[in-house]
Amino acid sequence: MINKSESPKIRAMAKQIRMSAHKARRVINQIRGRPYGQALMILELMPYGACYPILRLISSAAANANHNMSLNKANLFVSRAEVNEGSFFKRFQPRARGRAYQIHKPTCHITIVLEEISR
Repeated sequence: MINKSESPKIRAMAKQIRMSAHKARRVINQIRGRPYGQALMILELMPYGACYPILRLISSAAANANHNMSLNKANLFVSRAEVNEGSFFKRFQPRARGRAYQIHKPTCHITIVLEEISR
């Protein structure tokens, strides 16, 4: 049986973000399960470079909830946040004697799901 009283889920995704999935997961783990306002405050105060794209993504998800479903941003919380590995950008570094070493620049895909707090 399907529960019709479930709160709507608002999803936002960012693909091919130019950073390691490991570094993004370190930040995502801090905001999972937190209210929207608290998650924003945490992201603004953390000193990691991964915070900026995640902050933009969570703000985008909240804007989607406000515009598309007329939900109040203050009543949202981060129900699911995950980081998956993306493809590598492949570059070459010149080395001695005319050789070249391949450099792998990692990317990641970030997914944020917001839900409304049921009161």
